[in-house]
Amino acid sequence: MALVTVRPLIHQRLMPFFRLQARLATRLNDRAKGFVCMMQEFFYFAMRSFRSIVMLPRYWSDTLTQMSQSGTESIPIVLVSSIAIGCLITLEVGNQLAQLGGKSLTPRATALSVIREMGPIVTGLMLSARVGARYGSELGAMKISEQIDALRAFGTDPIAKLVMPRLVAALSMFLPLTALSIFIGLVGGAVVASSYHHIDSSVYWNAVLNPLVVKDWLVAFLKPPFFAIIITLVCCYNGFNARGGTVGVGAATIKGIVVSSCFVLIANFYISKLVLENL
Repeated sequence: MALVTVRPLIHQRLMPFFRLQARLATRLNDRAKGFVCMMQEFFYFAMRSFRSIVMLPRYWSDTLTQMSQSGTESIPIVLVSSIAIGCLITLEVGNQLAQLGGKSLTPRATALSVIREMGPIVTGLMLSARVGARYGSELGAMKISEQIDALRAFGTDPIAKLVMPRLVAALSMFLPLTALSIFIGLVGGAVVASSYHHIDSSVYWNAVLNPLVVKDWLVAFLKPPFFAIIITLVCCYNGFNARGGTVGVGAATIKGIVVSSCFVLIANFYISKLVLENL
């Protein structure tokens, strides 16, 4: 009799735990299905964006406008961030090497840091914040105001009209912006090396430029095209899927910036690893 009464009591007390476990399993299953569906939609979105490049002559004026907005107008933030990074790297690396008696290695360490890593990654993150936010907010506002639906109603492909010019503009402008970032970072390093570490400018530039090999430039200039693709597609996709008014536009913009910045960091690591290990 004791066993008969205890078993239903235990089962009754464990029921809330079983129900919670079932709800968590259902929610996890829904999240997994939603993620798979989202990735399918994103890859389809990316394929349509690349396929629309053949329509570039038709939207050439839009592309030029986007090149000006994403490239020329991004020069100030690239200059400020790059010169700050170049000065800081030279200052800190020089201090550490001076303690080890290797202050003469400061220019070479600065060059490798700025050219291979800091120039491209700082430019990528700055452009993810500035250009990605612009893309996401513009397309999100067009989505909730039904302008994208109006384009479809008039027989215009919104991806060819809105996404493709932004993609081409990013692919065209991110590379020169990265080159400018590297140059300004090295110039900032030269100023700090000369004024703070008392390294002659000719010695600095000889130590920076002479040991450079093709691998160093390849690592630097392979990254901007990948960063451009990641930032443009991720931010535009989130803008196209904005929901819920202005709050939804803000959420979609922030999500695009965060996700694209994370993918930029991941891509930066793997590109450096693959190039440096195979060349």
